[in-house]
Amino acid sequence: MESWLTKVGAVGLSDLELTDFPVTGRGVKTLRRFKQGEMILTIPSDVLWSVEHAYSDPNLGPALRSVMPPLSVEDILATYILFVRSRESGYDGLRTHVSALPGIYSSSIFFSEGELEVCAGTSLYTVTKQLEQRIKDDYRQLAVRLFAQHPDLFPLQKFTIEDVRLLRRATDPYKWALCTVWSRSMDFTLPDGSSIRLLAPFADMLNHSSEVKQCHAYDVKSGDLSVFAGKDYEIGDQVYIYYGPIPNNRLLRLYGFVIPDNPNDSYDLVLTTHPMAPFYEQKQKLWVSAGLDSTTTVALTLTDPLPKNILRYLRIQRADVSGLAAITLQQIDGTDEKISDSNEMEILRFLEESISSLLNCFATPLERLEKQLAEGVYPVGGNAWAAAHVSVGEQRVLRLARAKARNLLAAVESGSGSRSPSAPARCANCDKGSVPLMLCGRCKSVMYCGRTCQVAHFKQHKAACRGTAQ
Repeated sequence: MESWLTKVGAVGLSDLELTDFPVTGRGVKTLRRFKQGEMILTIPSDVLWSVEHAYSDPNLGPALRSVMPPLSVEDILATYILFVRSRESGYDGLRTHVSALPGIYSSSIFFSEGELEVCAGTSLYTVTKQLEQRIKDDYRQLAVRLFAQHPDLFPLQKFTIEDVRLLRRATDPYKWALCTVWSRSMDFTLPDGSSIRLLAPFADMLNHSSEVKQCHAYDVKSGDLSVFAGKDYEIGDQVYIYYGPIPNNRLLRLYGFVIPDNPNDSYDLVLTTHPMAPFYEQKQKLWVSAGLDSTTTVALTLTDPLPKNILRYLRIQRADVSGLAAITLQQIDGTDEKISDSNEMEILRFLEESISSLLNCFATPLERLEKQLAEGVYPVGGNAWAAAHVSVGEQRVLRLARAKARNLLAAVESGSGSRSPSAPARCANCDKGSVPLMLCGRCKSVMYCGRTCQVAHFKQHKAACRGTAQ
């Protein structure tokens, strides 16, 4: 292993060391000081895992090239990893990398039913359920199109989706290989606009931190991958890279961890319209002109809980003949305003009701879940604890979105003189609507029934408040 790591770390490995850290687990420790921007490590191109390298392998390559249409990048890399792990000889360096990988992952697809139920109602819960079925379907296709065609290369006992030797570790070969690709690969955009996905030995041991920015780069000419210091490091510090501004629901699905109070938390709201809806073809053209589609997914975030694309979509969806004509003129003029008070009130009421329904579907309401986390009901770092943080983050985003929809609705109703007593503005924290309310003095976008609720709600409102304040 030492000779392989020496080759991998042709530049910089002598200054680094693999270490188990208390919170993040296995990571990379510095053995000397580094200044921000200084090169820490370079991984030579010949030891990187890529689709190109899989196709160029003398044993695996011909089998992969025989599959038409080609397999996905994920399946090629997952197959490559399993293939190397199954070989008895000839792949010493690559096998050493595989043996250094975690034997088990904590991605949401490995959660028990009870652990996953903690985040029931979240987009993560729905996506994980869908992903479990997709993985089974993809494996069946892979087994028929590749494994069964080359049984000498892919003995099914080593490429199955159920391996009794691994069941005690709550994993299986194909899912394990997929999680390796999801959690440890790096994606780069090439000069021609295409992309490349790589697994880099040793560099894939680096953990994520939002305190550093993009600090790993791919050299197109040499094919090498380099890691630079994203900040100043002292001797013994853990070296980090930056995965990007990723919400907890995606961090847990792909990487198997969460960040408490993640400022990038989001909720993916799916908007869709049936093709048999009135004026569907005309509306579809308007959606396309607005950069949308009949089925559009919009990310609600803490800083922008109700993006303009949601209002754009719903204005078109709920428009009548005169409304569609008004929208067409708006797009020609380049404006982005409501088309009528009645249309605007209809879509805002719909949003308020829909978001309330979504919140009612969560397994545990926000306040109770926050209390359970504070009281240690879920062991810190465990799967249920991580699922709870995903639920907390998504509920906070949805509550901000509902509060914004209510305030926009109150403004339209007030301006049109058609305010309904049955739909008053409500406190963003306790949801009361039958008491005097005050606006947040900073962003003027949410309302509270008193100072107590404003203070209690600040933790989840602060990101949006700072993002919208002028």
